[in-house]
Amino acid sequence: MDFGKLPSVDAVDFSLPPEPPENTEVLGGIRHPVRLYVGATGYHMKSWVGRWYPLGTPERQFLACYGQQFNTIEFNTTHYRIPDAATVARWREAVPDDFRFCPKIPQTVSHARRLINARSNMEQFCQAILALDGRLGCCFLQLPPHFGPERLGDLEKFLAAFARIIPLAVEVRHAAFFADAAAGQALFSLLQSHQTSAVITDVAGRRDVCHGRLTTRCTLIRFVGNGLHPTDFSRTQAWAERLALWASMGLEEAYFFGHEPDNLLAPELAAFAVSTFRQHLPQAHLRGPVQQTPPDPQMTLFA
Repeated sequence: MDFGKLPSVDAVDFSLPPEPPENTEVLGGIRHPVRLYVGATGYHMKSWVGRWYPLGTPERQFLACYGQQFNTIEFNTTHYRIPDAATVARWREAVPDDFRFCPKIPQTVSHARRLINARSNMEQFCQAILALDGRLGCCFLQLPPHFGPERLGDLEKFLAAFARIIPLAVEVRHAAFFADAAAGQALFSLLQSHQTSAVITDVAGRRDVCHGRLTTRCTLIRFVGNGLHPTDFSRTQAWAERLALWASMGLEEAYFFGHEPDNLLAPELAAFAVSTFRQHLPQAHLRGPVQQTPPDPQMTLFA
């Protein structure tokens, strides 16, 4: 993910924003057993074979291996094409019952049509991904950078048609939503009224999109790391503390997706995140990757 990336992060203030007072009302104050899902942005990673996938794993088994290691995925595949029924069935059967796909809304809807006259595409998408059944998590709609506050009417019509059909989170990138308090309030009020989550993006070059605002009892956090720079770990620690706070206030579900360069080090980040989250949320439902034990070279001599 190139959005908000910087050549150096040494001078970046990665502090999370102060807790928005509106979150108290959204969460309701009743504590629930929070469900935490920690994942990466792709599973087709040959470089993980022998480290995170068993040695010798063929590519056709990569998704199954991913599902054993992670309990969710930011599923960008659906951004580029709407899958057929047979493909969705294969995805569904490849992963365990506790796994959740988070499919990205097709770019034909979000970028090409910009939410206008997109009903047929969305109906086809909904029909396809609803076949994931219990393995469907929270879909997310990534709006293009030029989608500003003047377009909220289009978003409202879109949410009115689809927000109750599929679990949904929305990511906006236009700076006006964060520079103008009224524009931001209009956005978050709209999402809350349609029971739609607000995506939180934690990235070095755009601290404004790490807004910390909740609009449902579910949050989707896109965490953009920097190759396991020391700040990746301190930032994850800060998120563990914030999630623990939200859990005490009534948060029910959270998705945490680690973006690392070329996805190579995403399992390392995820393993650290799961370990850290467990310390702060010992009652939470979550699991994460465990590195494969390399074969003993002495034993292979006698195999």
